[in-house]
Amino acid sequence: MNAATLIDVLPQHAFDQASLWRYLSEHLAGFTQPATLRQFQGGQSNPTFLVECGDEANRSRYVLRKKPPGRLLPSAHLVEREFRVFRALEHEAVPVPRTHLLCEDAAIIGTPFFVMDYVPGRVMTEVDLPGLARADRTAVYENAIATLAAIHRVDWQARGLSDFGKPQRYVARQVERWSSQYLASKSSEDAAMDALCRWLRENVPADEETSIVHGDFRMGNLMLHPQEPRVVAVLDWELATLGHPLGDLAYFCMFYRFPPDGPLFAGLAGRDLEALGIPDESQVVAAYCRRMQRSRADHWPFFLAFSFFRLAAIAVGVHARALQGNAADRRALEHGELARTAAGIGWTIAREAGP
Repeated sequence: MNAATLIDVLPQHAFDQASLWRYLSEHLAGFTQPATLRQFQGGQSNPTFLVECGDEANRSRYVLRKKPPGRLLPSAHLVEREFRVFRALEHEAVPVPRTHLLCEDAAIIGTPFFVMDYVPGRVMTEVDLPGLARADRTAVYENAIATLAAIHRVDWQARGLSDFGKPQRYVARQVERWSSQYLASKSSEDAAMDALCRWLRENVPADEETSIVHGDFRMGNLMLHPQEPRVVAVLDWELATLGHPLGDLAYFCMFYRFPPDGPLFAGLAGRDLEALGIPDESQVVAAYCRRMQRSRADHWPFFLAFSFFRLAAIAVGVHARALQGNAADRRALEHGELARTAAGIGWTIAREAGP
């Protein structure tokens, strides 16, 4: 239970800070020097930094988010899309930081970047929410589901996001996309991952639904109020698009199937959820369906299996970047084991579901 960890800028993510300060002096209202830069530790994708500027009496804080250096996979790390969805949601019921500017000129610091408000709060990366009272754990989960439903209820056409994604064949295209990402990144063979990939391609649901989807909706991407058990900001929107809302819900529920001693992520499988005050998977799904006024979550095993497949594909990509030396987190090499664990759970769900 702590605020996001700040570290010195990692060597592989260092850039010309003087160039950044010159740019912000011209384009960011309220920015004054002297300024300092530190990096948020824990993210695996787009490097994120805290910018502090001004003197002691008039200190301002901003967050800068940029693409990582090096060769990137197609359609990955699109900070431009993150900036756009933040802007679209600023006046909705979805808690997002206020954005200030987008710089697409890679000559400034080596990659495109954007700047947004710093939101004080707590990042709870552990899904059992250690350190919270039982009632607060219940409230956090309830608020998280309410926040997810608020995202899915946004009128994306009215917010100017009609071209933010391709709703047609979203699920099929997601299966193909992450299959391609996996094949482009893998450094070893995984029989469960290959079998899961085939099963997903053969069992794509025929019906389609469309909403804004976050793409990585999990506890670690929710900023909680410094004292209260409620969400004050949803972070890390780089995978956001238009798609099937149950993909987000299933991704959030993966950790009910993940073991408590799993690699990198401690899950909730086998834990006493009643004692913890955490709703179980069926209660989370029911609460979401009530808020969305839907009778049930159709094709639930498919969306769960796909979520584990996508997590595994992402982990394979992080592991590949670690081997190249440009991953955003020092623990990136451990993602090889995470990929194998996620693929195994996903394949188990698929086998149990059958054709």
